[in-house]
Amino acid sequence: MSDPRYTPLRERHEALGASFTDFGGWQMPVRYTSDLAEHHAVRQAAGIFDISHMAEFLVTGEKAAEFLDFALAGRISAMPVGKAKYSLMLAANGGIVDDVIAYRLADDRYLVIANAGNRGFVDSAFAKRVRDFPSLLEREQPPLTPGEDRSFAGFLGDRGVDVEDVSDSYALLAVQGPAAEAILAATSGITELSSPWADQKYYAWADARFLGEPLLIARTGYTGEDGFELLVAAADAPALWDALMSAGEPHGLVPAGLAARDTLRLEAGMPLYGHELSLDTLPAQAGLGRVVVTAKDEFVGKEALVAVEQSGASDAPVLVGLVAEGKRAGRAGYAVVDGEGEKLGEITSGALSPTLGHPIAMAYVHPSSAEEGTAVFLDVRGTKIPATVTALPFYRRTK
Repeated sequence: MSDPRYTPLRERHEALGASFTDFGGWQMPVRYTSDLAEHHAVRQAAGIFDISHMAEFLVTGEKAAEFLDFALAGRISAMPVGKAKYSLMLAANGGIVDDVIAYRLADDRYLVIANAGNRGFVDSAFAKRVRDFPSLLEREQPPLTPGEDRSFAGFLGDRGVDVEDVSDSYALLAVQGPAAEAILAATSGITELSSPWADQKYYAWADARFLGEPLLIARTGYTGEDGFELLVAAADAPALWDALMSAGEPHGLVPAGLAARDTLRLEAGMPLYGHELSLDTLPAQAGLGRVVVTAKDEFVGKEALVAVEQSGASDAPVLVGLVAEGKRAGRAGYAVVDGEGEKLGEITSGALSPTLGHPIAMAYVHPSSAEEGTAVFLDVRGTKIPATVTALPFYRRTK
């Protein structure tokens, strides 16, 4: 067993009294004081998260855009510089290797952020796709001229793409909540912002400096609230954390752990890999068919998805939201059943919603039970709890 990994902010977390848990091989803060207090702080003011365990890949080269169109399910090449896009990395069978966010840093330069637990899988998948990509492009090339090198090495050297795992060089912090913009605007040391705060829209990013060093600020998040994710050199992370905490104190900023992050993303209907997403899950099952652009000429997983689409109706389970009565929440792995106790599906994530005050869950159920308003039951340790299929998300911020 390998030794646990810690982020560059370990000492800050320990000083704040954080409880730690293993997450993808990393020791991460699960809470500092109270799950509920941290959750409510994000909904009402702001929370700061250490998400430095996430994996970062730099994709560069003249053919970087075309390569990502091939490697990912979305049309990444259509995204302008300064924007970000949620996408999926699919396996050949159409299953989900990981869900990622791609940022276009320049015409020939992208950043792809993947989940911590899938870092090795994404790295291996990228490596294989780089190997497969030249043969794809060579079919579009004119015939060889005498002496021309169109070998794999020659192709990459002249007109190719390079993918580099840069995860260990960077830390990633998130400030989420209604006060996030005000906190960042007041943070000492952030200078040379390339775009005014008010001009930064959702899924856009801006360049800046922190204490003179490069800083990328993206208006993205995993909580359902307004917020930002900040990519900084690992060595600069403790100073940035301190500056954000200081600026956030008048605004009610609190450090928040993975427990609050999980209930926040669940209320927002955001999938978690290993729960709602897996290699055995097709995008359409997870409600992510919109992320896939099958009109593209070729991408990994396309043949399998097109075959499923052409086959017509499917009995494959689909992801739904569930709201239940009372205070007993269904948890991952609990069965969803009908009135006679026959199994209809299984919960993937569930909790007593801190914001809404009643149990919520996401579950995969048979399509015949997926219509909004369908009455079902949650098998909570042998007790049938009435529940109703509802649209996702459970919570949506009003501004």
